[in-house]
Amino acid sequence: MSTTTRPPRAPKTNRIGLAVVDYKGAKTTLCAGCGHNSISQRIIEAFFELGIAPWDVAKFSGIGCSSKAPAYFLGLSHGFNGVHGRAPALATGAILANHKLIGLVTSGDGDTASIGLGQYMHMLRRNVPLVYIIENNGVYGLTKGQFSATADIGSKLKNGTVNDLPPIDCCLVAIETGATFVARSFSGDKNQLKAVLEAAIAHRGLAVIDVISPCTTFNDHEGSTKSYAYVKQHDEPLHEVGFVPAFEEIEIEMEEGSVREVEMHDGSKLVLRKLDGDYDPTNKLEAIRTLHEAAGKGEVVTGVLYVNEHAPTLTDLLHLVDEPLATLPEAKVRPPKEALEAVIEELR
Repeated sequence: MSTTTRPPRAPKTNRIGLAVVDYKGAKTTLCAGCGHNSISQRIIEAFFELGIAPWDVAKFSGIGCSSKAPAYFLGLSHGFNGVHGRAPALATGAILANHKLIGLVTSGDGDTASIGLGQYMHMLRRNVPLVYIIENNGVYGLTKGQFSATADIGSKLKNGTVNDLPPIDCCLVAIETGATFVARSFSGDKNQLKAVLEAAIAHRGLAVIDVISPCTTFNDHEGSTKSYAYVKQHDEPLHEVGFVPAFEEIEIEMEEGSVREVEMHDGSKLVLRKLDGDYDPTNKLEAIRTLHEAAGKGEVVTGVLYVNEHAPTLTDLLHLVDEPLATLPEAKVRPPKEALEAVIEELR
C-alpha cells in the first residue's frame, strides 16, 4: 500500500512577492488580550496588503506599553526606541534626513499627551510626513494604572478612584494644530482600523490615528470609559471606511446612502460610505463640532474625522532634495569659502 504526500502549500504573497511572515516581528510580551496586540496585527496586514517593503519603513517609539509594540511588527524595518515622549523629534530628524522612508510612530496616551505633549504639538504644526498611532487606554500601564491625561471625567480606576480632570482629546488637538489626516478607531474593530491604517500610510502628510486600546490589566472594568464593553456600547461610526490602493482598479457599488471619495496624493482612494447624515471629512469645523458633540453625549466617534490633501508638509516647506541627505556629495552640503565670507561680512 502506497501513500502520497501533498507538497506543502506555498504561502500567499503580495504584489512585491513577500509573505505575511516577512511583515511580522518578535512574539509579544504584552498582557493577553491587550488591544495593542490587535493594532500590531492590523499594521502587519496593512503593509502586507499595500505591498510596501518593510525595509522602506522606519518605526519610532518612546516609553510605555505602546512603545514596546514596534518589536512585534515589521521586524525587517528600521527602528529606534527613544526616551519617554521624544519619538516625534526622533522621527522628524530621521524623515528629514531621508524622506524616502515611511515614518511610523507608535505612542501611548501618556507618551503623547503627558510628558510628550510639547513634542506632539510641534510635530502637528509642522505637518511632518509621518503615520502617528496613539495606542490610547487612558492609564499608565507600566506604573500600575494611574489615570493618564486622556482619561474621561467620571471614569473609575479598579480601586474606585474617580477622575475629576478634563481629558485632552488628541484628535481635537491634531485637527486644530495642523495634522492633515486625523482618525479615531477601536482596536477591536479589525476592518475599520485596517482600512484607516492603509489610508493613513498612503497620505502625504501627518496622519494621526487615535486608537482606543483597552488595557485588560488596569482599565477594562465597569466604570472605565476605555474598556471593551464601554467602547462597544458607545461607538458611533461616522461612516464605513474602505480603502482602494492606487494599483487596484476602483469599483464602487452605489447603494442607498451617500458615498464620498477622497483622493490621496498617490492616486489611491479613501472611500467613506455614510451611515447617517452627510459627514464631510474635509470640513475642519464640522470635524471639530462632531467631536465636541460626541463628547457631550459620552460617545466615541470613530472613522476618518479630517483630511486635508492640499497643505504643504515640512519637507515641502524646506525644499529638500529627493536624495537622502547622507548620500549627498561634499560639494552640495559644504558651502564654499566665498559663501562663508559673505555671511561674516553681513554680520559685521
